Amino acid sequence: MKTTPQLKYFLYNADQAVQEESEVWAAPIPLSRKPSDKKEDISISHGDYFCAVRDFLEKDSFRLILSALSQQIRRDVTCRKIKEIRIYLAKHGEFYHPARIETVLPESSVALVLNVAVSSAGKDCALREYRLLQKLDKDFSFSLLPRVFGRGRVFVKAANLELRMFLGEWLEGYNEFHISRDPADDKLKIVVWDSEVGNYFLTTSQTMELYRQAAMALTGYYHIETFEHIFSWHHAAGDFVVKCQSDKVDLKLVTVRQYGPMFVSNNEPGSQSTDAVIVLEALLVFFLKLVMQMRLDRLDGTGEIVWSDKVAVEQSLKGFLDALALKSPGSPLAEPLVACFQQHLSSYTRSELLALNRVLVAKYHPRSPDLAVIQQHLAQHVDDLYAAVHS
Repeated sequence: MKTTPQLKYFLYNADQAVQEESEVWAAPIPLSRKPSDKKEDISISHGDYFCAVRDFLEKDSFRLILSALSQQIRRDVTCRKIKEIRIYLAKHGEFYHPARIETVLPESSVALVLNVAVSSAGKDCALREYRLLQKLDKDFSFSLLPRVFGRGRVFVKAANLELRMFLGEWLEGYNEFHISRDPADDKLKIVVWDSEVGNYFLTTSQTMELYRQAAMALTGYYHIETFEHIFSWHHAAGDFVVKCQSDKVDLKLVTVRQYGPMFVSNNEPGSQSTDAVIVLEALLVFFLKLVMQMRLDRLDGTGEIVWSDKVAVEQSLKGFLDALALKSPGSPLAEPLVACFQQHLSSYTRSELLALNRVLVAKYHPRSPDLAVIQQHLAQHVDDLYAAVHS
């Protein structure tokens, strides 16, 4: 006899079950995390969203989710072993409306994420990101990104809309974080959005470690000879997540929107530079952009653009150098990469660093909400950077 797992639907947590006869089922989903008066060209109800997720999971007798579960727990999973599948509409982002897929097995439950793209921009992003996550998982020996298990599309007849989706690893225990104002002392600090224990502010040492690991992660995925790197990331988008246990901090990236070279070496795509000076100059540009971007966020994730204090600069430098020290030999430099770069960076005067940073700022889109904040803080930023380099 064929066994089909029972599916249940929820908003965000187990206390918010959604039934087909409820008002929520027919109500449209928000198309972003920020409220907007702008009339959207597309609309999809919660019910249509949940049904589309169900159709994706049920395809080919649950083949994709069974394969993903088997990979996650390292043993075969069949439909007979699944008690039920709980679908939680996790949040609404700029590109995705991710669902947390919790599969209840006899001895445990396993969570996966299904990233659901509704908008045209989201659908383009989903296709690109899925391929990039596969590529980086294959090309690098370490993993600070979620694994992906498969993708597909579902047509929603009622909304006359095609949704694109891909199934990936749910980073259990990891939470989004943002700069927020601590009411206890009115200072800007990093708050972790933890739905289990409640939101909490990081300590000074935890904040230092968070910025160090973020810089180390991005530098780890930087390719020394081809200049390929992860870009278009932003703290405001929740691109990093963190897990804190006592004083221990563990950080991961949840998305890769774009990965490519800052510029093409030898005028050939994918070619590797054998010029030591070019390698160091490209690395410098990557580092300066990294440190500047690391200081930006939105207050509480959706508010005004805010600028972190100099701890982000000091720890970004540390994380960057830590990652360089782990890079395998093979660059065109005669000495260890980290030593060569430290010497190269130290050779720049404060005025030269300011000039380089101004060139980078000039490349920002004139309508970028980050631009005014960067310009306001740029001179002090370079002072902080120069002091960190020469400390």
